[in-house]
Amino acid sequence: MQEAEDFRAESRALHALLAPLEGERFAAPTQFKGWTINDVLQHLHVWNMMAGLQLSDEAEIDRQFARLIELEGKLRVFENERLDGLSGPDLLAAWIDGAERLADAFAGADPKQRLKWVGPSMSARSSITARLMETWAHGQEIYDELGVVRANEDRIRGIVVLGVNTYRWTYMAHGQEAPGPMPQVVLTAPSGEVWSHGEAGDSGRIEGLAEEFCQVVTQTRNIEDTRLQVTGEIARDWMAKAQCFAGPPATPPKPGERFTRTAA
Repeated sequence: MQEAEDFRAESRALHALLAPLEGERFAAPTQFKGWTINDVLQHLHVWNMMAGLQLSDEAEIDRQFARLIELEGKLRVFENERLDGLSGPDLLAAWIDGAERLADAFAGADPKQRLKWVGPSMSARSSITARLMETWAHGQEIYDELGVVRANEDRIRGIVVLGVNTYRWTYMAHGQEAPGPMPQVVLTAPSGEVWSHGEAGDSGRIEGLAEEFCQVVTQTRNIEDTRLQVTGEIARDWMAKAQCFAGPPATPPKPGERFTRTAA
């Protein structure tokens, strides 16, 4: 699956950013809930491991989710328990090794294979695309903290597709019905290619850079901090609360709250 190679490439890019850091730098808090770089890597590593179990050990997934329920859904406690304090360069090495092995496993999987997860099952393609999205989205807070503007590539297309496909999910998460058909989405990829989704209509239109659309649907930026052109009431409402990830409804960052720091 190309999505597995896209996940691998995004993981390698984040690893290259972090490899030169000294151990104490991993304890730096980011703009995402005050999570440190260690926290971000622990989160990515644990859920990469959980995704790997989808292909290798469904019974163990059930045991792990049962433990998460025992912990009342406290993700950070669950993740720390799984990693027993692993941090810094050792955590970085374990995470990238696990990411490479996960990419290998999904590269050879049937894209349509149904895999167990919390709630409904999901396809193998959707699972590894979700890992790409998580790596890219949580990577953003690290790029922001280190004062580096990320050079995106067209591998973010999977995140765009996930963002489009979760239009109705955004409203379901808020206990609402989608107010109409999905607005038309017309985006310029990093390569300059144009990606279009949906049809022109009364729901409105969203147009601009693909990476900024990805930032909004992953809630790494407020819509007001992008140059996306949003027309139509439904389009504006969607972009104000879009979320392409599972879980309860999440609140996007406030305008100006998430940004790339000036490099030291």
